[in-house]
Amino acid sequence: QVQLVESGGGLVQPGGSLRLSCAASGNIRSIQTMGWYRQTPGKKREWVGSIRVGDITTYADSVRGRFTISRDNAKDTMYLQMNNLKPEDTAVYYCNYYRHPNDFWGQGTQVTVSS
Repeated sequence: QVQLVESGGGLVQPGGSLRLSCAASGNIRSIQTMGWYRQTPGKKREWVGSIRVGDITTYADSVRGRFTISRDNAKDTMYLQMNNLKPEDTAVYYCNYYRHPNDFWGQGTQVTVSS
């Protein structure tokens, strides 16, 4: 099994920055893809971005150029650097690890962007 714990959320003003962390433990061998999702009450969960073998990253149009995904394999941790935050970025952010045939999810961390 894989256990994921997100951290780093909080309250930030528009234009500010936050870095989210996703610490993994358990059997994390052969993880195929890692990514970030977010969800706001009343809306479906939205894909934010992913990182895969070779540290190849992809991003949703809404965050491309502002958010950056990275990972530190020595620390078993994935990061989401969030810059130039906007009010519409307010959501609970979840990290996801995929290893066929299973998805593994953390419990989420709240990000609130407000003046």
